[in-house]
Amino acid sequence: MSQAVRVVWDDALVSYDFGPGHPLAPVRVELTMALARDLGVLDGTETTGCVPATEDEIALVHNRDYIEAVKNVSKDGRPDLRYGIGTEDNPAFVGVHEASALVTGATLAAARLVWTGEAEHAVNIAGGLHHAMPGAASGFCVYNDPAVAIAWLLSQGATRIAYVDVDVHHGDGVQAAFYDDPRVLTISLHESPRTLFPGTGFPQETGAAGTAVNVALPAGCGDAGWLRAFHAVVPPLLHAFAPQILVTQQGCDSHALDPLAHLMLSVDGQRTAYAALHRLAHETAGGRWIAVGGGGYELVQVVPRAWTHLMAEALGRPVEPSTATPETWRTYVRERTGELAPLTMTDGRHPQWRDISEGYDPADAIDRAVIATRKAVFPFHGLDPMP
Repeated sequence: MSQAVRVVWDDALVSYDFGPGHPLAPVRVELTMALARDLGVLDGTETTGCVPATEDEIALVHNRDYIEAVKNVSKDGRPDLRYGIGTEDNPAFVGVHEASALVTGATLAAARLVWTGEAEHAVNIAGGLHHAMPGAASGFCVYNDPAVAIAWLLSQGATRIAYVDVDVHHGDGVQAAFYDDPRVLTISLHESPRTLFPGTGFPQETGAAGTAVNVALPAGCGDAGWLRAFHAVVPPLLHAFAPQILVTQQGCDSHALDPLAHLMLSVDGQRTAYAALHRLAHETAGGRWIAVGGGGYELVQVVPRAWTHLMAEALGRPVEPSTATPETWRTYVRERTGELAPLTMTDGRHPQWRDISEGYDPADAIDRAVIATRKAVFPFHGLDPMP
C-alpha cells in the first residue's frame, strides 16, 4: 500500500476546450471523475485543488514570445498561425492561456506534492499535453505540462528524473525539451512514426547520452506485443538510471477503439501497464510517482475506465476488472452524451506476454522494434542490448 496519494482536480480544468467536434473533448475527464467517484475509488482520498501556472513557471520550457502570443489569442480568440494557434488541431479560443495555464498548474501541483514529500504519488488526469513545443502549439497541446513539471523539479534540485510515456503518439515535446539533458531520461512507447503523427520517435533519436528512448511499435500491436516491448525496455532502463522521481504519461489512445490510432490494446492491457509503472516507481524511484493523462479519443468506452483504473492503482486499491460500472454513472453518461456506457470495468481480456529473455524472433515486427531500441540506447547505460 502506498503512503499519501493525491488526485489533483478542479472543475475548471474542463475549460481546456477546443470546441464542438474537436477530438480532445473535455467531457472525457468529466466522465472519468464521475466514474471514479461513483465507484468509490476516491472515497477517503483528499483531492487537491490547483492554481494556474505563472508565466515564469511556463517559461521554464516555453519561449516568452510564445507565451505572449498565447495570451494575446486568449483575449479575443483570433488565431496566430505563426505559433500554431488557430489550426485544425489547435483551434484558437478565448481563454486559451488561462485554460492551458491551469492544466499546467495542476501538474505542477502534483510535482510539488511529490517533491516536498506531502504525497508519495500524485495524479492529474487532465494533464499530459506532451506535444507542445517551446515556441509552438502542436497536436492539441498548447503548454507542455509534463515538461514544465520536470523543469520545475530540476530547478528545485532534482538531478535524475525519468519520464515514461505510453501514449500511442510519440512524446515529442517532452523529448525535445530535454533531448541533450542527461538528468532526464525520456522513454516513449508509441505507434511507428511511419504510420502516425507526429512522425518522430525513431530508435535512432537517442540524445547525446542515450537518455532519449523510443520504442516505435507496428500498427496492430495488441496487448501481448505491447507488454512484451514494455518489459523488454522500460524496467531495465529505469533500474539502471535510478531516478529520484518517476513521471508517467498515460495516454489511453492505444486502445483498439481509439479513432485516431491503430495499436489495438484493451483496457485490460492498459490497466496492466499502469500496475507495472506503479511497481517500477517503488522499485526504482523510492515510490515517488507523478502520473498524468494524455491522449484518448474514445470518450465514453475507453477514457473513463482507463483513467479510473489509473487512479485506483495509484491509490493502492485497484478495481477488480469484472466490477460493474455504477448505474448512476451509466445514466449520467446517457444524459450527458446520448451514448450507452460500458457495463463493466473490463474488455474481457487477460493479458499475457512472453518475456524477451526467453528469446526473440527477428522475423517479428515487434521484436525487431524492441531490438532496434535496445541496440540504440542500452550500451549508454551499461546494459547488454541482446536478450
